[in-house]
Amino acid sequence: MAIIEAHGLTKRYRSKSGPVKALDGLDLSVPKGTVKALLGPNGAGKTTTVKVLTTLTRPDEGTATIAGVDVLADPRATRRLIGVSGQYAAVDENLTGFENLDMIGRLYHLGRQESQRRAHELIDLFDLTAAGDRPVKGFSGGMRRRIDLAGALVTDPEVLFLDEPTTGLDPRSRLSLWQIITDLVKGGTTVLLTTQYLEEADQLADDISVIDGGRVIAEGTSDQLKQQVGGHRVVVTLLESADRSEAERILGRHGDSTPVVSTDGRTVDVGVTNGPEALQAVLADLGEAGIELHDAGMRRPTLDDVFLRLTGKSTDTPEAKDAA
Repeated sequence: MAIIEAHGLTKRYRSKSGPVKALDGLDLSVPKGTVKALLGPNGAGKTTTVKVLTTLTRPDEGTATIAGVDVLADPRATRRLIGVSGQYAAVDENLTGFENLDMIGRLYHLGRQESQRRAHELIDLFDLTAAGDRPVKGFSGGMRRRIDLAGALVTDPEVLFLDEPTTGLDPRSRLSLWQIITDLVKGGTTVLLTTQYLEEADQLADDISVIDGGRVIAEGTSDQLKQQVGGHRVVVTLLESADRSEAERILGRHGDSTPVVSTDGRTVDVGVTNGPEALQAVLADLGEAGIELHDAGMRRPTLDDVFLRLTGKSTDTPEAKDAA
């Protein structure tokens, strides 16, 4: 049963260059107790979608419900059902970790005793006991993110919205936050997650919606989306970047898609139907052409391959941020 439903969401903004359609008839459905990842490049509409569903902005068209509550007609009731953690940690640097959580509880009218009990509970849950009595301004980026996420859970919401929650975190902090999210979902929380990290969607999401141009252009599990690319990919790393053009031509002859070249011009890969045979043929032709290799092999498709195939962009394409 879906706990989040959105149909035909449309949102337009005005900019110096003219009207911008941040959402273009977006549809979304998230089953209860699952993680849905919204995957898309900068400017795709991910953050705008979250802002609509969390009552921070109204769409020009469309409908949305959370646990049966109409987001547009009853925003106050909607806010009682949700927790939100944005792209940047929303904490008071001059307060301690405990004081931040206690303050949030008071703002939600939990009462002094209950808000303090919940703050202590979350400090323990997020492994911040040693830092709970220190001002947040001395926290690392990972600790700030954990306090911010803890703040989104003060009221034990049914639905948690996480907008690029691990952006800027080191690998250890990212893995720690992934485990916390996994444990929350095991406890029954529903999570809507926006991300540009392919491995994050692969690791956490039960289902993925790929967004581009304000619309959902593909949906499915990680494995289902990878099957859309299919087959293998032959990858070669050149000793000399000057050989790139000839290597592209050779890989293109044996592949079933346009070869992709790395930013340094030394690694070229292409999708193929029969991996072992194609790899042998590519290596033979490269050898005949006198092209020396640093490395060569084949691999299965990744979500990055899916994303590039569907949108024609990489997730790190330097484009305008989401309009919102």
